[in-house]
Amino acid sequence: MSQKNETTVLVLSLLITVGLVGAGIWWLIPKSNPDPKPSSQPQPSHTVENFAQAPNVPEGLFSYGGSTTWAPIRKEVDSAIQTVWPQFRLRYTDPTSGAPGSGTGIKMLLENQLAFAQSSRSIKQEEYQQASQRGFTLKEIPVAIDGIAIAVHPTLNISGLTVAQIKDIYTGKITTWKQVGGPDFPIKPYSRRIKEGGTIEFFVENVLEGGEFGANVEFISTTTQALQEVANNPGSIYYASAPEVVPQCSVRSLPIGRQADRLIPPYQEPFVPLSQCPGQRNQLNAQAFQTGDYPITRRLFVIIKQNGQIDEQAGEAYAGLLLTNQGQKLISNTGFVSIR
Repeated sequence: MSQKNETTVLVLSLLITVGLVGAGIWWLIPKSNPDPKPSSQPQPSHTVENFAQAPNVPEGLFSYGGSTTWAPIRKEVDSAIQTVWPQFRLRYTDPTSGAPGSGTGIKMLLENQLAFAQSSRSIKQEEYQQASQRGFTLKEIPVAIDGIAIAVHPTLNISGLTVAQIKDIYTGKITTWKQVGGPDFPIKPYSRRIKEGGTIEFFVENVLEGGEFGANVEFISTTTQALQEVANNPGSIYYASAPEVVPQCSVRSLPIGRQADRLIPPYQEPFVPLSQCPGQRNQLNAQAFQTGDYPITRRLFVIIKQNGQIDEQAGEAYAGLLLTNQGQKLISNTGFVSIR
């Protein structure tokens, strides 16, 4: 064989060897997903200690609104944000028509009436579609954990309810307390209307499993009014965000469970007798909410309009502030459960 041919063979052999080694190395290196799904875990500011260290907080006046469940956060946490970032001015805005709630807040966001919205439920598919038709996308960032608590009259002698029993009460299949181990008198269920908030939409979808309210359900405009009715009517029942129910002095929150032999209280045990309230109040069972042992839990979301404008920056900054260590601690102080 000529020297030229020998050189050619050596070069080809070297190229093949390098290629095989490179392919082996490539195969051994872990590869990332080319099309990863969005994480359901909160991402912004997970290492930021306090509000003062939060990045990219814009200046200006930003209207926001939505879920009534968020009222304690707006009162306590948002006021603390304003103290540290006075130039990041937040203005809560009620809808021009209809009751405030998660659905109306997202609707106002879609109609460019808000910079960002607060919601006690996830974005619906039709809301994503409406945003797409308007040339932008919606994004939800979870910032806290909440649960639905069941309120009854303090004198009602019943140990608790299963989720299935709650469903049957609100769809009209169970009409007396005797049917669930209680006294022999009628059940009077109260609810807000389906279009009046994310709590009701969540309850219908996750507890009633899409079923309709029974004919015996009486609709009340606000949780405050409903709890007053429960306090005055021994046969009544109502559901609402746990921080709105558990600390109350005039009603009792029931343990609930997926099975009758494992009922989980929404309050920390032992139960504080209502006679000691308001000096002592029942506290939220945060551990059961975080672990999911309590069967009716949900997340609270900041809803952001992704349009590349300052409103998007404001929503991202607000969610980031709530996810700082300081924000999560303040959220816990308001009665909700920190998400991390």
